[in-house]
Amino acid sequence: MTPFNQFTTKAKEVIRKAHELVIERSQNHVEPLHLLAALILQEESMVASILDKMEVDTILLTDSIFEAMEGTASGGTMSPSYQIFLTPELAQIIEHSSKVAKSMNDEFVSTEHIFIACLDIPSLAKDTLSRFKIEKEKVLFLIQEIKQGRMPETKTYRKNKNILKYTRSLTKLARENKLDPVIGRDEEISRIIQILSRRTKNNPILIGEAGVGKTAIAEGLAMRVASGNAPESLKDKEIVSLDLGLLVAGTKYRGEFEERLKNIIKEIEKSDGKIILFIDEIHTIVGAGSAEGSLDASNMLKPPLSRGELRAIGATTIKEYQKHIEKDPALTRRFQSVFISEPSIDDATTILRGLKEKYELYHGVRITDDAIKAAVVLSARYIADRFLPDKAVDLIDEASSHLKISLENMPPVLQETNSKVIKLEIEKEALKKEAKGKNSKAKTRLQEIEKEIADLREKTREIDLKWKNEKESVGEIKRIKKELEFARLEAEEAEARVDLGKAAEVRYGQIPALEKSLDANMKKLKKLQSSRRILKEEITENDIANIVAKWTGIPVSRMLEEEAEKLSRMEDELKKRIVGQDEAVKKIADTIKRSRAGISDPNKPIGSFIFLGPTGVGKTELTKALAEFMFDDEKALIRVDMSEFMEKHSVSKLIGAPPGYVGFDDGGGLTEMVRHRPYSIVLFDEIEKAHPEVFNVFLQVLDNGRLTDSKGRTVNFKNTIIIMTSNIGANYIDKMEKMGFGDRDIKGGEYAGVKEKVMEAMKDFFRPEFLNRVDDIVIFDILPMEAIREIVKIQIDLVRERLAIKEISLELTDEVYEYLAKEGYNPQYGARPLKRVIQNKILNQVASFIISKEILKGGVVSVSVKNDPSKTDVGEFVFDIKKGRRGAIIGSSILETLSAGVGV
Repeated sequence: MTPFNQFTTKAKEVIRKAHELVIERSQNHVEPLHLLAALILQEESMVASILDKMEVDTILLTDSIFEAMEGTASGGTMSPSYQIFLTPELAQIIEHSSKVAKSMNDEFVSTEHIFIACLDIPSLAKDTLSRFKIEKEKVLFLIQEIKQGRMPETKTYRKNKNILKYTRSLTKLARENKLDPVIGRDEEISRIIQILSRRTKNNPILIGEAGVGKTAIAEGLAMRVASGNAPESLKDKEIVSLDLGLLVAGTKYRGEFEERLKNIIKEIEKSDGKIILFIDEIHTIVGAGSAEGSLDASNMLKPPLSRGELRAIGATTIKEYQKHIEKDPALTRRFQSVFISEPSIDDATTILRGLKEKYELYHGVRITDDAIKAAVVLSARYIADRFLPDKAVDLIDEASSHLKISLENMPPVLQETNSKVIKLEIEKEALKKEAKGKNSKAKTRLQEIEKEIADLREKTREIDLKWKNEKESVGEIKRIKKELEFARLEAEEAEARVDLGKAAEVRYGQIPALEKSLDANMKKLKKLQSSRRILKEEITENDIANIVAKWTGIPVSRMLEEEAEKLSRMEDELKKRIVGQDEAVKKIADTIKRSRAGISDPNKPIGSFIFLGPTGVGKTELTKALAEFMFDDEKALIRVDMSEFMEKHSVSKLIGAPPGYVGFDDGGGLTEMVRHRPYSIVLFDEIEKAHPEVFNVFLQVLDNGRLTDSKGRTVNFKNTIIIMTSNIGANYIDKMEKMGFGDRDIKGGEYAGVKEKVMEAMKDFFRPEFLNRVDDIVIFDILPMEAIREIVKIQIDLVRERLAIKEISLELTDEVYEYLAKEGYNPQYGARPLKRVIQNKILNQVASFIISKEILKGGVVSVSVKNDPSKTDVGEFVFDIKKGRRGAIIGSSILETLSAGVGV
């Protein structure tokens, strides 16, 4: 065998490393795979340079080698004598490496000779290299290139190999114009530059909520450095972003992660301060890569950070900073905090205007200024759990993406006409058989269909031609915009390398020509769309509102409708559903108007009320009507039954269990619902049943419009309406009910006295600080007969609407209305029995007529009070039926359909 004194130091290190790998795996045979693994893992070697130049994924190659090692059984287990042997294949490789060195006229055997020997001698090592397309001829050629010094770029590559592998150069991306512009963050960037220019502790850490623009600020600094608009101390610097995921990926064995990070730190230290490391989500380095007996990433960074040999910029959220960084004082003092706040509405609008061109170019659409304003305002108002400018940018991006897809698809008007043609073609084929006989109607209809199809096809041709012309024009505009962007980038690059001739040619030749062409094409498109517009290529505020509606479930019309116009008709809209409670409706409308006019406390909820009154007078119905009016959905209602909160500890159900208790991870029932649906009505039913401790939670909500849950998250209640119901004072109202209803004009003074007694009972039960925080206490009146009659009409109208779907009419006499009003009201239950009376007296019988086909489409059901024994009578009512034309009544559950919406 070749004497080891003929091997270079690097070659000896490789053989020693191969032995170590065998010992680590408790084996007793050194195989070619162990030797190959040692060659790949060796840093700063010829083999590493060869593989770099061949663009081989060394991480994947190393993984394949280790997998092959684990798959071989020839190594066995370590013998009790701890003797390690070489396999015959490995002995052959070492012997052959000496021959390779001689053939290349080298005096000593080095790592490249061993590598070539691995490619020559048949073994699992050779098979593994073959799978990665590593060929001997290519390796020999690269060795010659390196030895002759014709590859200086390889040295540069090797110098910062780990930085290039595990980081992303932000300054390089900035030079290539691949970063989005950073607007309105000059103060924060200047602060970072100031910290970076310090002699010691020159490491800024950006702290702010997710989405406020921390990463964008780091990119803004990189853009300043790339453009030369930075102080002398930063002009030649490079900012690289560490990819921690890539750094950890593939580290199977102890020490691999530390080795990679150590090499990155070493390369940064060797750069003499020319490289600045940006670590996004810096809290993830605390504990990253740690194992028993090893350091985590943060502890490895501390020494170079304190010495000033490593300059780093960190970015993290406030919560993660407090949880991970602040707990380590040694790490905290090595960084200087820079707090990044959420931009204001105006600043966010400016930021979006700066980004507008990038998104227009990418999606090939036009973004109007109204769309930008709507994105900022609507996101700030309706998306409470995220931050500007991120949420507004996402709205613009998604709206643009939606429009881009619709531009590529067939327009709806063309789809509609094509669909009509297909339906008519099907009908035509069906009628052809009937038209062959003596069916004159079929022949006439067939002629009509043929004419209709011909007209539609002509219309389709016109629309299709117009669509293609518009699409071509939009495509041309998109192409010119891309060329214009490329020309501007080319001009900037020419100016950077002081090629003034090229810069002048582009700036004063190509760019004006492209701008002129763009203007001409825009005018052409406008002309094409002057009569009728097929393609929509611009983002408007309606598009933004549609996306917000998809995200939040809040209807578009409510977002864009003028607030003043909406609120001015609030009382009238509520009175359409709520009868006989004008005073209650007025109090609620006045409170909400004050809030929306901006003269109420902006930190409180929109409104907070306590509803008092007997059952069946409209308390629940008013709550539903308010939910529908304010949020266009009766279901925008969070209902909390306060009888579930009778124990002191039950307050944890609202805000979540404390740390260490079961249910801590689930959060609070109330806080979680409001956090996900911030635009809701929160109904606390029967509040007097709750434990007094629960009211302490209410104080914070009613006064400050916020509630902090068990996890420390602040939930915003400023866009909610708080409604509480109570039965306190019900005994006084019961006494009033026994007097009868309908004579409030006579007994008005007595009723006012009852109200006063109810208010006194409220003051006796609840603490003053609670009642003082409520906007209004609303006592609902006992319903007079006039109100009951109105409620009957409202409920019957709802039934008519449902019958209209089946093309059936319902007619009731005045006597029927009067009968239903008298039968449907009970002093003890209010108007609630109305639903049952209408179902039992009318709906059940109408449903029977429909199912038995006694009434068909176009039929009329007339209901009157029994007075003619010759007519069909049901109980006290008489039903007169006009059957209508033949045809199926659509609907499966008739009674259920008719009954829907009949409630008080």
